[in-house]
Amino acid sequence: MPVAMSKVERPATRPANPCFSSGPCAKRPGWSLSALEGAMVGRSHRAAPARALLGEVIERSKSVLRMPEGWRLGIMPASDTGAIEMALWHLLGPRGVQVVAFESFGDTWAQDILKQLKIDAEVLKAPYGSIPDLSALDWSNDVVFTWNGTTSGARVPGGDWIPADRQGLAICDATSAAFAMDLAWDKLDVVTWSWQKVLGGEAAHGMLALSPRAVERLESHKPAWPMPKIFRLTSGGKLIEGIFKGDTINTPSMLCVADALDGLRWAEDVGGLDGLIARSRANLATVEQWVGNGERWRFLAEDPAVRSSTSICIAPNTVGFKALWPEAQEKLAKKLAALLEAEGVAFDAGGYRDAPPSLRIWGGATVETSDIRALLPWLDWALEEVGG
Repeated sequence: MPVAMSKVERPATRPANPCFSSGPCAKRPGWSLSALEGAMVGRSHRAAPARALLGEVIERSKSVLRMPEGWRLGIMPASDTGAIEMALWHLLGPRGVQVVAFESFGDTWAQDILKQLKIDAEVLKAPYGSIPDLSALDWSNDVVFTWNGTTSGARVPGGDWIPADRQGLAICDATSAAFAMDLAWDKLDVVTWSWQKVLGGEAAHGMLALSPRAVERLESHKPAWPMPKIFRLTSGGKLIEGIFKGDTINTPSMLCVADALDGLRWAEDVGGLDGLIARSRANLATVEQWVGNGERWRFLAEDPAVRSSTSICIAPNTVGFKALWPEAQEKLAKKLAALLEAEGVAFDAGGYRDAPPSLRIWGGATVETSDIRALLPWLDWALEEVGG
């Protein structure tokens, strides 16, 4: 068990908002149900006023993210999963495929490609907390990757590793990076995310952004496999442009639309993308300062250059914890998360089920740094209570 240390007193201050889930994530500061007043419930999403709100989500998202001219952005069913799988099913096939997998979702997309689409893709893997050797990629292929490892606490180091003269497409699942990290749009061709992450929106809706190169592929390549109606982005070999103007493929929730617009307006109020990035980085910096020399805790992502500012994954670093069998480590980590929940100081802070035994603290822009700061002493206290 963990080695004995100086006694940790029970903290006196609690986070004002104990929601640290990595999805759905904390609502923006000050959110209440009043944010949904005026939602166009009971109306067809095809009615002009409702369609205008869907278009507003698209245009405000483009603006906050500083998406380049010529890109299309559409609202998709089934969250980020629906958006990324829609891209994979439509775009893959003409070239070889490489998949960068350094956490569970990257591995899921790899398994989709290998087992469902039956494409003989090469998978570049790395353990949780690390990323593969990105210089080993061959960009004559299409490359599929997550920008940020939601379940691992690691991220890619910017976009310099992606060549501007690539032949293949760069297909990026950015669900826990969009609105919190500076995406290299000039190096990307497909970007997906969901409403439920950095802006704290409600679940079930995804976003699919396509570069002109991706649209060209869509219109020139006919997949070899059947395409379900809910996936179809083209008709007669041409992009269905209405999808990217607010004509959604399936019926969206207008309550969720109202919530998404509330989050986007808040993002604009806090300084747009720069303000959102600064808020998330401040959260990570607070945890980094607290971890310090790693006496009690360590990051799964040891290298600061690839450490996530949104999904902040940490584990006990005491000699006793590391000496435990994996099953005992997992049991202790679950006890930690349960104690934090029981104390009402951190909800849903357990590490992902496939990750090493750990805690996962969401540090996206909707989380106040003051709440992170108030939580940290509770982690030390809980570690002593559970493992002392």
